[in-house]
Amino acid sequence: MSTAEHSASDVATLPTGYERRWWVLGTMIVCLLMVIMGNTILNVALPTLQRELDATQGELQWAIDSYILVFAGLLFSWGVIGDRIGRRKVLLAGLSIFAVGSVLAAFSGSALELIGWRALMGVGGAAVQPATLAVITNVFPAGERGKAIGLWAGASGLAVAGGPLAGGLVLEHFWWGAVFLLGVPVAAVGILGILTVVPESKDPDPGRLDVPGVLLSIAALVGLVYGIIRGGSEGWGEPQTWGPLAAGVALLAVFVWWQRRTTHPALDVSLFRNPAFSAAAGALALNFFALQGATFYLVYYLQGVRGYSPLQSGASLVPVALGIALMAPRTSALAERFGAKAVCAFGFTLIALSFAGIQLLDADAPLWLVLADLALQGIGMGSVMAPATESIMSVVPREKAGAGAAVNNAVRQVGGALGVAILGSVLAGAYASRLGDDVDALPAGAREQASESIVGTLVAVERAEAAGGDGATAAAAVVDPAREAFVGAMHLTAVGTAGCAVVAAVVVLVWLPGRRRTTG
Repeated sequence: MSTAEHSASDVATLPTGYERRWWVLGTMIVCLLMVIMGNTILNVALPTLQRELDATQGELQWAIDSYILVFAGLLFSWGVIGDRIGRRKVLLAGLSIFAVGSVLAAFSGSALELIGWRALMGVGGAAVQPATLAVITNVFPAGERGKAIGLWAGASGLAVAGGPLAGGLVLEHFWWGAVFLLGVPVAAVGILGILTVVPESKDPDPGRLDVPGVLLSIAALVGLVYGIIRGGSEGWGEPQTWGPLAAGVALLAVFVWWQRRTTHPALDVSLFRNPAFSAAAGALALNFFALQGATFYLVYYLQGVRGYSPLQSGASLVPVALGIALMAPRTSALAERFGAKAVCAFGFTLIALSFAGIQLLDADAPLWLVLADLALQGIGMGSVMAPATESIMSVVPREKAGAGAAVNNAVRQVGGALGVAILGSVLAGAYASRLGDDVDALPAGAREQASESIVGTLVAVERAEAAGGDGATAAAAVVDPAREAFVGAMHLTAVGTAGCAVVAAVVVLVWLPGRRRTTG
């Protein structure tokens, strides 16, 4: 229904910017694509970075996780700031920071520099991503919001695999730093769109800023995510792991206590008493746990085991993106008909089946089987994203949309960080155990790096072969056992991922609301 077809009273209640809502949605999708692709584009470049920057496995993981750590830590703060000063202003600031960080990352001279500039990109990304969802929530009325969020979620799916594909194309023709420069023109388009069509929106009565609450949220999220990341790379029994984790949990408890006590809370924590809100948050966290963790090890499988180039491996991940992009916009109507409970449970069932299907993948598996399994994974994940996101945002008052969107994105990031850390840790441990004494054929200085990952092993073999001599022949004999070891480790890790998807299906079946009953 167009604005002209509404009665005068209806028009008065329509959100500001309603007439331009689809242009606004398109602009928010451009901003979202920049932020997500700026993160996922790095996945396909990891093996190249390991060679070009002589980076260790730990440094590579921090190149990903420094972004996630800062992003997750500042999400809630930026959401609250957007509610107070205006989401349009926050979007413009975030896009500018992200673009500057991207340029600096492109010209990094070392792995440590790259980690630092990726953290700066995380500052900008944390401002942009929740603001996009908050703007959509404010511009679209309730009757159209589900469809708009579905399109937003579908675009995030395109970005998840579109990043590796774009990265592969760039790496075919340019140096590794060019993968970061792709985001700069996208940021320029986003800024132009914001200045042209996006209306300002904010909380009309924000009250005093809850400074203690904002600071507690930053400290709690940083502690939690740092501990998760550290556990994935250094082990879960180390004080440097459980110390930050314990501190993060304690600070989160203090944050909740403070939010219940203060007269001007940054977040209404009573929202978590609503089963639709808490179950949807848990569903999103588990969905991104599987998505980010699987993408991390599938890139290594495609390049290290199957010998694909960055472009080929990026193209192989396209079925995941297509599955999400095709399914997410359609789940709004499905949720209206069958209920968010049934749609999300169906999605998690498909996710579990896709990870069970990874047991069929080895070095010689036909390509169609790989692509079919990834497509099934994408369809399942696309079935979860939009209904879970809509369940969260429908509970949050419109004027607090920034804080609600920040919660939405925080659980996605914490879930993704857990996926990379936990599944990466399981994978690395299982790989080193299966590789065993085979690594002894490599030079002594290369054995530790070779035990970290399949790509680390292949790099060590390449260097031994380049050095020549008797060691070259012995090193070459490590390649096949390394590939077999990685496949076995991947199978074990996928079983755990499938188990998490089953748990998620149970969670949504028990707590997520079913089909809305109509009267009349």
